[in-house]
Amino acid sequence: MSLRFEREMAENTCLAYERDLRDFAAAMARIGKPNAQDATREDIAGYFKGSRMDGMRPATRARRMVAVRELFRFLKERRHIAQDPTELMDAPKKAKTLPRMLSEEEVFAMLDGIDGETPRDLRDRAMLETMYGCGLRVSETCSLRMDDVVSEGELLRILGKGSKERLVPIGGAAGRALAKYFESARGILTKGRATETHVFVTRLGKPFTRQGVFKVVRERAAAVDIDANRISPHVLRHCFASHMLQHGADIRAIQEMLGHADISTTQIYTHIDTARFGEIHRRFHPRASTS
Repeated sequence: MSLRFEREMAENTCLAYERDLRDFAAAMARIGKPNAQDATREDIAGYFKGSRMDGMRPATRARRMVAVRELFRFLKERRHIAQDPTELMDAPKKAKTLPRMLSEEEVFAMLDGIDGETPRDLRDRAMLETMYGCGLRVSETCSLRMDDVVSEGELLRILGKGSKERLVPIGGAAGRALAKYFESARGILTKGRATETHVFVTRLGKPFTRQGVFKVVRERAAAVDIDANRISPHVLRHCFASHMLQHGADIRAIQEMLGHADISTTQIYTHIDTARFGEIHRRFHPRASTS
């Protein structure tokens, strides 16, 4: 409740923290401390060094530490405990991994490959153009509503993580695809029901689920021979950021459009661009060869 209403964290984050804390409480119960608030610093350190953590992704371990820290901070604020045993503990370091990526040519091939005029084709083209053109998360794509298309179709109003609102330019290709979808397809899919306000709807006229969007993305990628393991809705979001950066966009502007609270989250894309520059340097600089 505190995370949802006082801290305004996203629902998915709250659910992940809840799972993390259930696991922590069960581990404390196994060592004879059914009240997790009785755990000592040594107990908590033992939990994070235990065999259950073996093979766990660094990002998951780091999130679990944040969840446990939030618990003890809450208990101290409410005066259920006098000292916070996690205060001086170091969080597990997240490994810096570069996101999966498609080239511009691959993204364009996938988008331009959706060239039919059926309601499904027009919807899929509009959906994927919008996700790539605006850097949307899959949850944002699913929840997008008609009144979120503002300024005469030039901007999208996005409600992102933590209920933070941002405005993103739609751009030419996405704008044209949306206009065509609204004009010739959406009314057919919704069967003219004015009560359905979601932008993207299924053939049954219902809002999309995350799984439904995944299916569309992977089907359209497979049609142009892009391996399913290389593509997802989030890969399109990564492509939006990386391709914008490669064309000279300011990283602060990209941060705002992606809805990142912290610039360090956006800076992962500078590593991608650095790798690209390194390749160019190795190919063309007269003294770059190591031989």
